[in-house]
Amino acid sequence: MVVCILEDMRYQDFVYTKLKTALLVYDVVKKIPRGKVGTYGRVAATVNSLSLSPRITPRMVGRALHLNPDPESVPCHRVVNSKGRVADNFAFGGWKEQKKRLEIEGVMFKNERFVNLKEHLWSGFNT
Repeated sequence: MVVCILEDMRYQDFVYTKLKTALLVYDVVKKIPRGKVGTYGRVAATVNSLSLSPRITPRMVGRALHLNPDPESVPCHRVVNSKGRVADNFAFGGWKEQKKRLEIEGVMFKNERFVNLKEHLWSGFNT
């Protein structure tokens, strides 16, 4: 019985930590303005600078954004990789949909899948 309670407490702590991390990611991504993009790495660095929780990685940012429950409020399409490439498996319709959403906001691309980071990388991160 005690083992079950301890395992349940560990699970609840695990879930709370994951939820807290995702909410921090969403708060940072909400700040990226229209016409700008952020990278998974910069989002992770900003979250890490704001939190005493265990450090997160760019991959963890991607996972949180892939599970984004509210894409209307959390503009996950504004996050690209460190080279400016849109996501292969963008959660809301694939990379073409992510590109379309960015182009609607005025983001220019160097080629089919790479954002012009010199023009559109947001400089407002806390890193």
